[in-house]
Amino acid sequence: MVATMIRSKILNSHTISMMSLTAAVLIWSSSFVAMKIALRAYDPMLVMSGRMVVASLIFICGYNLLRKQRIDFRDVGLLLLMAFCEPCLYFLFEVYALVYTSASQAGMVTATLPLMVAVGARFLFQEKLTRLAACGFLLSFGGVVWLSYGGREDPLSAPNPLLGNFLEVVAMLCACGYILSVKQLSKRYGVFFLTAFQAFVGALFFLLLMGVTQAPWPEKTESAPLWAIVYLGGVVTVWAYGFYNFGVSRVPAGQASIFINLIPVCAVFWGWVILGETFTLQQYLASTLVMFGVYLSQRGRPPQ
Repeated sequence: MVATMIRSKILNSHTISMMSLTAAVLIWSSSFVAMKIALRAYDPMLVMSGRMVVASLIFICGYNLLRKQRIDFRDVGLLLLMAFCEPCLYFLFEVYALVYTSASQAGMVTATLPLMVAVGARFLFQEKLTRLAACGFLLSFGGVVWLSYGGREDPLSAPNPLLGNFLEVVAMLCACGYILSVKQLSKRYGVFFLTAFQAFVGALFFLLLMGVTQAPWPEKTESAPLWAIVYLGGVVTVWAYGFYNFGVSRVPAGQASIFINLIPVCAVFWGWVILGETFTLQQYLASTLVMFGVYLSQRGRPPQ
């Protein structure tokens, strides 16, 4: 009895939720490097299909946990909306956005997600936004914009920035729909089930899309890109989404979304460690501003 009470208190603590969201961001940010390696050898549709299939196979191993979850027929629409928002439509728009615009401009658009979620949560869940938290949001947003502009630009990487940035905005709207859907569904469904549902629907979606687009198969298999796909499916899709869904289920949706602004900072770090990319002085200062904004947003957490 006592052990159960202690375990329940730990799992519902704000600290555990923050650690879970931080772990999700660290894993998510590494996916940019893994995706870059995978795309060197494989078609984008093949990469995304392989990623979802790997994740689905892992969740099938946990069938005994999944079959215990009972689905309310009234929630089917919201479950499908969650999965179509992310990974299906989000991944689709994200990939093609980066074809037309630069990573720095896409990163700037990504910083609008916490503001979208905060507005959506205000209307859907009546979540309060304190002035200190609002200042944290704005500082974090400004830090990501600064981080984007502080990088080294390549004019050839943005052949049609207007179209690319528009697609990135649509991707952020999809991510916003995903976060708000998870916030609502997590009241009745476990994190393991929600993450598995995303993987199964995503695998079916991208396999069908790969068949329609007739994505080409590679002439030879390269180990590094192949392992990158396995990492994307087995680690990023399973654990990052699992950690994030857990965090979203226990803190206000608007505050959980602010952690998204740490992704550009962490992505640059992984790029430096794995790909040898370097920080500029502006990027160091901008990263500090982003992290300070996240800190303020959590200090401004309204009472639950």
